[in-house]
Amino acid sequence: MSRLPTLGLPGLELLAWAIEAGGRGWRVFPLRPGDKRPAGHAEKYCSGTGRCAGGHKTPEQRATTDVDLITAAWAHHPYNVGIATGPSGLLVVDLDMPKPQEPKGTPDGVTNFSALCERAGQPVPDTYRVRTARGGEHLYFTQPVGERLHSTAGKLAKKIDTRGWGGYVVAAGSITPDGPYTVLDPRDPVPLPDWLHDALKPRQRSEYAVANSLKSRRGYSGAALRAEVHNVATAADGTRNATLLRAARALGRLVASGDLTRAEVEQALSKAAAGNATQSQRYYDDVITRGLDWSIAHNAAVRRVPA
Repeated sequence: MSRLPTLGLPGLELLAWAIEAGGRGWRVFPLRPGDKRPAGHAEKYCSGTGRCAGGHKTPEQRATTDVDLITAAWAHHPYNVGIATGPSGLLVVDLDMPKPQEPKGTPDGVTNFSALCERAGQPVPDTYRVRTARGGEHLYFTQPVGERLHSTAGKLAKKIDTRGWGGYVVAAGSITPDGPYTVLDPRDPVPLPDWLHDALKPRQRSEYAVANSLKSRRGYSGAALRAEVHNVATAADGTRNATLLRAARALGRLVASGDLTRAEVEQALSKAAAGNATQSQRYYDDVITRGLDWSIAHNAAVRRVPA
């Protein structure tokens, strides 16, 4: 605590916001000061030492609710605050604003979400809500019990993304060149409404449908899917895990772009790994999940900086 005065008032305020979020049970991690990107090094620059001695730690893995760890982190710099949505049990609906280069009158995420609620015959949910720096909104919900909903890009409608497992949001109190993130509604997040859950949960596909998808897919996405499935199925012992992770990350780009569905990639890679297995199926499925989570979140960030 003796180092805290060196932060100055802005740093102390950001520390307070980080502790407040942690007190709600939300796992937080530092973002670069004045920025939306995670602080620390990327995996490709990892030295494998210090906190990464046992393997590279992603922001989602580093996120914490521990007050001592939060205080120690924010004692160094006036970091912005990131919330790892999946480990926090959250599903955040991100209502984005049109980009400056888009045509005037392009509907924003708030407008599209209101229309989505109207079509579903449902009111716009009252829940914890944050105004983003560019004027959009984040609606916080708790994840359904026993489920792991992942991040999506444009699945519900244009200008509407979601942040779940594999994603994060910028917390209230953070400040960027576009402005601050401010709380619009401080109530606790309510459970994700059933109608939104139905729209977001992955559809299960039969083994026949997976095999048929591999045959029927045309163009680049189909060729990529078949090639990565072949790579996994024929990987030599000792290389299978790395091959599977690379395949999931490569195909995650096509999931993020909407050229492939997450369900067909998961089931195709899972089936390929099972055909020449040296580990449990649960192990391989976890590798696939981690690879897709990272790739989808990373490539959604490339399309637009993470909110």
